[in-house]
Amino acid sequence: MTALAKALRRRRQTLDLPGHHTHVVGIGKHGAGKTTLLTTLAGLLPRLGGDVTVAGQSVKPGDARAAVRAGLVLVPDDRALFRRLTTRQNLHLATRLRGRARAEAVDTVLGHFPSLTKRLTVSAGDLSGGEQQMLAIARALLQNPRVLLIDELSMGLAPIVVESILPVLRQVADADRTAVVLVEQHVRLALDIADRAVVLVHGEVGLEDSAAVLSTDIERIEEAYLGTARA
Repeated sequence: MTALAKALRRRRQTLDLPGHHTHVVGIGKHGAGKTTLLTTLAGLLPRLGGDVTVAGQSVKPGDARAAVRAGLVLVPDDRALFRRLTTRQNLHLATRLRGRARAEAVDTVLGHFPSLTKRLTVSAGDLSGGEQQMLAIARALLQNPRVLLIDELSMGLAPIVVESILPVLRQVADADRTAVVLVEQHVRLALDIADRAVVLVHGEVGLEDSAAVLSTDIERIEEAYLGTARA
């Protein structure tokens, strides 16, 4: 599977995810273009040029439905849950399946987040922040993504909660042949489960390398983050 994004808003850029076990961490300061990247890939913002392709098929620009049909599924930073609906209802709305097929699909995603099984009748707005993030990811997984886009997973969450969620993304990437693009500020935690890392600076790629390499040289990330990266 390949996802290729070019000219995402103002600059001509390329993000290439070769293979089906890719897990990329996007890092950068506020205003670096991380959320713009994900929302453009998801069809929520119009592209000013270039192309987005998934598995060799071009995705219609600025069309969220076309993006979802192509397998690009976004978990936004605000989670976008139906807060007055229950956990179960939020999950049911994420799939067109019905009856036993839907029940089996829901059970499968809940296998990643067993703590939600006791919260199925609770309104999404009454869940903890960690539970809400789990629900948002579970809902996205019900859409069988080829590319799972997650914006600011750790926003408002304690590090211990983030530590419990990140390994699930690694499992999804490995077991379900899903590419994961994660925007995350807990750099060291994210690098532990990622394949590659990209630092965005003013909408451009300031640094890209394997997560294994960068985890032993955090200074390079700091320099890229501050715009002073070594050549």
